[in-house]
Amino acid sequence: MNVRNYALVTGAYWAFTITDGALRMLVLLHFHELGYSPVALALLFLLYELMGVVTNLVGGWVAPRWGLNRTLATGLAVQIIALSVLSLQDPAWAEVGSVIFVMGAQALSGIAKDLTKMSSKSAIKFVVGGATETEQQSALFKWVAILTGSKNALKGVGFFIGGALLSWLGFSEALLAMAGVLVVVLIGVLALLDRDIGRAVEPEPFGSILSKSTAVNRLSAARFFLFGARDVWFVVALPIYLDEALGWSFEAIGGFLAAWVIGYGIVQAAAPRVLGRQGAHDVRSARWLAMILGLITLAIAGLLSLDIAEDFAVIGGLVLFGVVFALNSSMHSYLILAYSTTEKVVTDVGFYYSANAAGRLAGTLASGLVYLAGGLTAAMWTSAGSIGVTWLWSRLLPPITESSAAT
Repeated sequence: MNVRNYALVTGAYWAFTITDGALRMLVLLHFHELGYSPVALALLFLLYELMGVVTNLVGGWVAPRWGLNRTLATGLAVQIIALSVLSLQDPAWAEVGSVIFVMGAQALSGIAKDLTKMSSKSAIKFVVGGATETEQQSALFKWVAILTGSKNALKGVGFFIGGALLSWLGFSEALLAMAGVLVVVLIGVLALLDRDIGRAVEPEPFGSILSKSTAVNRLSAARFFLFGARDVWFVVALPIYLDEALGWSFEAIGGFLAAWVIGYGIVQAAAPRVLGRQGAHDVRSARWLAMILGLITLAIAGLLSLDIAEDFAVIGGLVLFGVVFALNSSMHSYLILAYSTTEKVVTDVGFYYSANAAGRLAGTLASGLVYLAGGLTAAMWTSAGSIGVTWLWSRLLPPITESSAAT
């Protein structure tokens, strides 16, 4: 294993992730405080998620030509631009103009996020090795789980930092401070990371951005509905519910969401140990995890519908949701690398995370609309239905074999 490259990629991804989580919380709480409606808040993130769909598809084709060093650096640079531009927003602007401006800045951030994520996740395939196929698969699951889990834990830290910075510094000042940190990280990546990592000798044509692998296509469909099921309540519905129904402060909302995502990341990183050596490499784990997650979500929706122990259903239920969701997500992150060949890994990862971004886009848009129509209860019922579809796609996933990616 190339420890130096792994450390550089992981460190850059960590720094980006903290600013990404803080940015989401800053935007959500700042514009909620200005009186924007749930639908308007959802629209602020619409282009962020939409650009993720496009970026992953195109990035999966570009990365083998440029190398993952350049795509990672480009992601960091675009985020610096996005943060700087967004700091120019004036609360005195009319809501329509402000929404359009923020959507544009968030579109840049969406490009940055998915360039950085695709580059970091794909790089793992090139820096992890093993003496045998089994050892390589075990190492792959271990290190991708650590990267993914630590990323999500730090995104939770970013949520807390975003809420705190909004109170301490204000909106514009917080954004400029984060941009300054990323400038230092970008310089380190350009100076130290191997320039040819992930670069293909014979890059594939543009038409290859659409996966021809049955396994990758089915996994991507499951991923779409899995992340749509989370974001339909997580992005807009839950934070507004905590503010309007429970009267929580910005710091408390940011703290709870931070704790949820940190715990989620810790569970993701521990997934290989939680599932055990046998379960970690068995695709059936993705099936029963989706089933358990669906049952938990149905229970939360049912308790909210009946007005029974609402606080327990929201707080306790979503903690359980986070644990099982984290295991399921970690399993997916391993499966996309296990199903992909070394030659196709960047393209397949790009396609897979495009489906991930599309699911988040659908969930984000639905979050504002569903909350407006029926509150958090409606969001949880919608989530349960989406997880049911995830379970159906998971049942169609083929076993993990050396030839899986070619089927």
